[in-house]
Amino acid sequence: MPLRSLLLAPLAALGAALACPAVAAPAVAANAGFTVVQAADPKGPPITVGVWYPTNAPTKLMDLGIGQHAVAAGAPLVGDHLPLIVMSHGNGGFFGGHADTAQALAEAGFVVAALTHTGDNYADQSRATDMANRPRQLSVLIDYMLKASPMQAAIDPDRVGAFGFSSGGFTVLAAAGGAPDLTTVASHCKAHPDFFDCKLTASNPPPADAAKSVWTHDARIKAVVSAAPAMGYAFTKAGLSEVTLPLQLWRAENDEILPDPFYASTVRANLPTEPEWHVVPGAGHFDFLTPCNAKGLAEAAFICTSAPGFDRAAFHKDFDAKVVKFFKANLARP
Repeated sequence: MPLRSLLLAPLAALGAALACPAVAAPAVAANAGFTVVQAADPKGPPITVGVWYPTNAPTKLMDLGIGQHAVAAGAPLVGDHLPLIVMSHGNGGFFGGHADTAQALAEAGFVVAALTHTGDNYADQSRATDMANRPRQLSVLIDYMLKASPMQAAIDPDRVGAFGFSSGGFTVLAAAGGAPDLTTVASHCKAHPDFFDCKLTASNPPPADAAKSVWTHDARIKAVVSAAPAMGYAFTKAGLSEVTLPLQLWRAENDEILPDPFYASTVRANLPTEPEWHVVPGAGHFDFLTPCNAKGLAEAAFICTSAPGFDRAAFHKDFDAKVVKFFKANLARP
């Protein structure tokens, strides 16, 4: 089964079970609910969004793309004044790429909304190098969740965080106030033409006016987790001077897609304050994605296969716990 079919199949199977949940009375939730919604985008087609949220309903283990999550599809949401985490996936991904992390956050009392980026996903690469469109879409998602979603009444608009991986890690840095200098791309790729991002740029050139991009910053975002951020070299000290919110930054020790020191390490060096910094020993780039199910391992080996001796599932238990702890600490009620 090709990757596109692998990712689409679970959505078709869920069908009507993903009706938008009703908000129930405040309580301590034990599990994660799940639904899929469409967020209107004033500059494009509706954005597909996976939403995880606290519920007390019983869960069922469900396949989602390359992985699994234990959720109660379409169950009632439990709680009020809940913090919101928006998630941005990497190049060619979709909303379910970090399902285990989203599930862990929902079980901890967060509403998690992960979008499938229009024009940069597994089915459509037409805007894969239009990087300014990504933080704009993330801001559209926040608008939807706070103003139009069935869960809006249960979400605290003053407690919004953002999580991103790879191109999504770039996205959340830009949304949090970063201003990348895209004039650096040409010199970087001249020196490193075999790097993944340079091959992508060569095969899918960015918009002609990309260097003049207007970056969407969203002050509603109060804390950020950025894992293996793409194009880290484009974030100069000046470009990161406004990124002063709490930031958890991750690097895979053996990142074969975004090799050190040009990406996460450059971001760390140019931030105005030291982030919460993590280097994952033995990890490759795709180990930040959710642990793979049997189909993923068989049919998406490129993104599912870890280095010998590296246990992605064990790593994710620690990763998810640290992400939850970070957001709990930095999005706590006043």
